[in-house]
Amino acid sequence: MSKEQTKPSESLVQDLLAERRELKVAVERLKLELADAGAGAGGPDPRLRELQEEIERLRYQLASARAEATQLREERDELRSGIERALEQLTAE
Repeated sequence: MSKEQTKPSESLVQDLLAERRELKVAVERLKLELADAGAGAGGPDPRLRELQEEIERLRYQLASARAEATQLREERDELRSGIERALEQLTAE
């Protein structure tokens, strides 16, 4: 084999150098995009306040429903007692 056959052609070297430069540029661009994405992700989610308000509203609703359930149980117990007294009076007569 001659030296010319084992050496890559000059155009191939130039093509590889051009591709290397393009890849370096792409890497730097991706690093910048990654830094931008990281900076944007570090802040609070814009929906966070809205979700917190929704949680508070649902907690208030839950507390109201529990209070209403407690009141209804008490009324039920009072009605049950009244019915039992009325039945006792009817059977006693």
